[in-house]
Amino acid sequence: MHITARVDYAVRTLLELAAIEDGRLTKAETLATAQNIPHKFLEAVLADLRRGGLVNSRRGPEGGYWLARPAAEISIADIIRTVEGPLASVRGERPEDVVYSGAAERLQDVWIAVRVNLRAVLEEVSLADVVAGDLPGFVEDLTKDPGAWERRRV
Repeated sequence: MHITARVDYAVRTLLELAAIEDGRLTKAETLATAQNIPHKFLEAVLADLRRGGLVNSRRGPEGGYWLARPAAEISIADIIRTVEGPLASVRGERPEDVVYSGAAERLQDVWIAVRVNLRAVLEEVSLADVVAGDLPGFVEDLTKDPGAWERRRV
């Protein structure tokens, strides 16, 4: 899975908003500085997040951004889908829509399994989990496997 800068910035921005305990409005400049994100890029990401219903905003001197719903109700998958689209696609198509023949006939099953595994992690981890440092047990187990941290050669 390739995690784009757009997804990385969106997740980090929402984590900053989730960490604000009193839910106060936060300026884009503050979010950009906190996570070292280029301000112009962040403005575009925030627009996507607003259109996707993950943040609300208010203009003006007292304006800023805040989460549109509780952090525990926003999964990492929600964020990825909002800024990039489906979690897994094959040449821009959903895995269930691709058809293969011959030696590649069962490849669709592989892509479906990849999507299932992505969903298993990304739909179960919320902003609140990450901010609290309390990831689901199965995620902790996956990261404890020494092989998870090893780079694979091509």
